[in-house]
Amino acid sequence: MAVSGFEGFEKRLELHFSGDDPVAGLGLRQLDFDSLELVLHEVQCTVVSAVGNHYFDSYVLSESSLFVYPTKIIIKTCGTTKLLKSIRPLLHHANQMGLTLMRCMYTRGSFIFPKSQPYPHNSFKDEVVYLEETLPSNLCDRKASVLPSKFLAHKWHVFSARDVSYHVPHVLYTLEVCMTELDRVLARKFFRRPDDGKTGDTAGKEMTEATGINGINPNALICDFAFDPCGYSMNGIDGDRYSTIHVTPEDGFSYASFECVGSTYEDLDDVAKFLRKVVQVFRPGTMSVSTTCLSPEVWTRVAKGVEPLGMKCRSCTMDEFPAAGTVVFQTFTARRK
Repeated sequence: MAVSGFEGFEKRLELHFSGDDPVAGLGLRQLDFDSLELVLHEVQCTVVSAVGNHYFDSYVLSESSLFVYPTKIIIKTCGTTKLLKSIRPLLHHANQMGLTLMRCMYTRGSFIFPKSQPYPHNSFKDEVVYLEETLPSNLCDRKASVLPSKFLAHKWHVFSARDVSYHVPHVLYTLEVCMTELDRVLARKFFRRPDDGKTGDTAGKEMTEATGINGINPNALICDFAFDPCGYSMNGIDGDRYSTIHVTPEDGFSYASFECVGSTYEDLDDVAKFLRKVVQVFRPGTMSVSTTCLSPEVWTRVAKGVEPLGMKCRSCTMDEFPAAGTVVFQTFTARRK
């Protein structure tokens, strides 16, 4: 294991708002690009590519992704970014639009290089203190918890807060997958040739096709980007649903993540299907899968998706969160281990 390197494990922040929308249907999507860039400046990342549709706007960042819906925003950043520093400027912009924060959800795995993280991400305790001090008082129903696993290096950190009048949608789920020890041959596909003369967008499109990522959800419109000399990010748009993948392919601290959202009414079969395809693209030695949903129908399908491909479930822990429902954290290793 490298002493130091790029931190692949992301921090993820999800904020939900309600209130009078001065421009019907747009809400947070009214934020102009310059305002978004100022928010991201606080986080210490920038936009490298973007695409949108009727439902939301999607941004590939220099460190992961941003999704902006009319009353919801999701930011996911890796490296040594200061994700929680985005909360105050986002609240400022939302308040100017007449929107009120109703729910906050913060999640992350265990950092590979925790000592490299800046404040307030030095520790989960510091992150929770920062969140407690930053969030408005109406989000009074709060809970912080660390879900353990069989492996000391793999834990799932969750903080949730909500206004007591906010009700979690029963049918929606979020799937967050973290993978380490990627197959070395497959990971090499996320390296660019020196002086290839290509843009990040062009090289990203080639990686999407060469690795089979475009086959994970063939219905999705993909916005992708390849970094130099290595690394890859993509956002997928499929109606009002997003998916996202980020890859740090360097040997010794290789990492890839996959995230998607869905509905238990329509997309339950997609859980196992997507996971199977993701495992085939990366062939990780170790992976964790976190599902957030009110229904048990989602997490029970995870193992069915990956175990036929040689992944063995090593641990499964769960906890209840008033602002999210049930979070289930499962870890898997390749049977060769």
